[in-house]
Amino acid sequence: MPLATRKLGSQGCQASAIGLGCMSLVPGGGFYDPEGLTEEAAVSVIHRALDLGITLFNTSDLYGPFTGEEVLGKALKGRRQGVVVATKWGPMFTEGGQLVMDGSPQNARRCVEGSLRRLQLDCIDLFTMRGAVDPKVPLEETMQELKALVSEGKVRHLGLSEVSAEEVRAAHAIHPISAVELEWSLFTRDAERDMVPTLRELGIGIMAYSPLGRGLLAGRFSSPGDLGEKDFRRWGQPRFAGEAFEANQRLAAQVAALADKKGCTPAQLALAWLLAQGEDVIPIPGTKSAARLEENVAAVAVQLSPAELAEVEAAVPADAVVGSRY
Repeated sequence: MPLATRKLGSQGCQASAIGLGCMSLVPGGGFYDPEGLTEEAAVSVIHRALDLGITLFNTSDLYGPFTGEEVLGKALKGRRQGVVVATKWGPMFTEGGQLVMDGSPQNARRCVEGSLRRLQLDCIDLFTMRGAVDPKVPLEETMQELKALVSEGKVRHLGLSEVSAEEVRAAHAIHPISAVELEWSLFTRDAERDMVPTLRELGIGIMAYSPLGRGLLAGRFSSPGDLGEKDFRRWGQPRFAGEAFEANQRLAAQVAALADKKGCTPAQLALAWLLAQGEDVIPIPGTKSAARLEENVAAVAVQLSPAELAEVEAAVPADAVVGSRY
């Protein structure tokens, strides 16, 4: 089934206007649901995404770790044509559970070789470095190695995530960056100040993760108790705690009221707002549910007038959300 497409920056490739974030599609465990899915269920969701016309799949060696890439590789076997595979590298958990950044050229090469093997690919479409700051390694050294990996045909395009506008400029000067993955939604608009203008100046595309406020904007939760005991939103997301949750729920309720008025779901309204921010933006909501997947894809058909966009932004002012991202 065809789906509207967008280009990942002036240097990038065409992909569906909505992609699939694969953080939740981890057999046997995940950040949101440590009980995870069966591999069969995860593959089924990816296959449904393909059937719906989704061509951009965003994963990471950190998901699982490693098993997220493995299941995506299995799911895409025989269905690779026209698909854009994006994966991230950089920080990794130690045996003690600490997240450690290693931006060394040697690790960049190890990571790309490992991702190629797990994804069962000869070339990764978008290889994204998450967090460009490694105090032990100059960014230029890392970028030179990534540039070499592109020259060798192991990687098609380079991306960055969780970086500053200054780091984007420095990296882009060494090798073109095709896309930056960043958190952007009605609930998280920090990127609009410096990052988005910088990316547009440089012709770099935007992959917007957590476009539904990690589920809050979709109306998924009525209280923090709806989250599993080990769900990282419960212990690592201040917006889901106590009075912050209650305040943010009131904002989400206003979005739901506008969605009802528009004749769509709250999730579709939130995604339609993000899609309306520019043709260089591709939201990548994650889900484990085929029904939610279908709901998200249908957001492409929701068109918002300038007056409706203003109404949505008035309901959720940029500084109204309570609690930091982490």
